[in-house]
Amino acid sequence: MGRAFAESVPAARAVFDEADRVVGYDLTSLCFEGPLEQLSETSITQPALVSATLACLAAVHESGLRADFVIGHSVGEYAALVASGAVDGPDAVRLVRERGIATAASAAEHPGAMAAVIGLDDDVVEGLCAEIDGVWPANYNCPGQLVVSGTEEGVVALMAAAEAAGARRAIRLKVSGGFHSPLTASAEPQLAAAVAEVEFREPETPFFSTVTTALEDAAAIPGLLVRQLTTPVRFTQSVERLRDLGVRTFVEIGPGSVLAGLVRRIDRSLSAVSISEPEGLERARAELAHA
Repeated sequence: MGRAFAESVPAARAVFDEADRVVGYDLTSLCFEGPLEQLSETSITQPALVSATLACLAAVHESGLRADFVIGHSVGEYAALVASGAVDGPDAVRLVRERGIATAASAAEHPGAMAAVIGLDDDVVEGLCAEIDGVWPANYNCPGQLVVSGTEEGVVALMAAAEAAGARRAIRLKVSGGFHSPLTASAEPQLAAAVAEVEFREPETPFFSTVTTALEDAAAIPGLLVRQLTTPVRFTQSVERLRDLGVRTFVEIGPGSVLAGLVRRIDRSLSAVSISEPEGLERARAELAHA
């Protein structure tokens, strides 16, 4: 993750160098080379993903591209806050390091699971969650794709109920806990303490929260980062709200292209491009020139 930009854009390499200093280990090598087993550990995944995203962001900013709004999915909100100007990159990496450690400890204390339900309306899945103990909506990704989170027993029961209700698939996710649910509440004090040490500025680029599905200011940000641990990611609703505000082109910055695909599923009239390497940046520049 992020190697191509780090090798071609000094500002992107500087992001990784700073991230290594912040976390206290060679995060750069893990991002570039793995091993996947170690990179998949929650306490490492979160700072790795945000650092790689910030490296991509540095290259994007150096190219002269700027956004009208910023939005992030789950831990991606930390990178979005950097993009908005509300917080500096090293502080964001420091926070997600604490978030990763806290959520890993929470998952060990309160084991859980997550599953993606494909092919049912959101209200149907919400109704099933309301009928089954220990499972909650976690990620509203796009119409027909809602991730649920909860106890092992609750998620297993929900998967069976969803398939009985006509879901095309109910897919168990490879995660170490029941994130974005009440099971993660024990991580809140540690993250809240870390967040309290950071001074957030007013966003220069408007920041759109997937917790509240609204534009938020500096005063709201600390509380939202803590609330985010136990509340759903309302990505579907947030993209729809941004569309209603006039947004027509979404640019995904960071490893992969999952979010761009979700945007297109939310509304086929929207344009979405991904930037995870230099070639993607060139494609995005061409797309935006005609937007």
